[in-house]
Amino acid sequence: MTVVVGYTPRPQGRAALRVGIAEARARGEDLYVLNVSSGASLSDPTYATEEQWAEVVEELRASGVEHRAERHVDGRGGAEEVTRAAAEHDATLVVIGIRHRTATGKMLFGSDAQRILLDVDCPVLAVKA
Repeated sequence: MTVVVGYTPRPQGRAALRVGIAEARARGEDLYVLNVSSGASLSDPTYATEEQWAEVVEELRASGVEHRAERHVDGRGGAEEVTRAAAEHDATLVVIGIRHRTATGKMLFGSDAQRILLDVDCPVLAVKA
């Protein structure tokens, strides 16, 4: 059994990581942390830099929780990858960070959080920064 965290190098992503670590520890489960980019643009603020990812890996090591962390560019979006990871790792919980968006922003750009909430087959914990 695994807790899956969709990580972004933003305050809400860091909050999701902290909560994911705490949930995995409390449940006695493994933790799987995922950071992805679709590669659709040259710069993706949701994709961790080498330095940011090294900090995530160090925080995971220091947590003492059994974990696996992956970061990759593969042409798929964050929602699709988190949904795939939840199914592949038999997730008991998915933890994602959320932020406030205007109605227009949601309409124009969609919401990965909404897609994850609707598509994942296990409970989803959405945390604010």
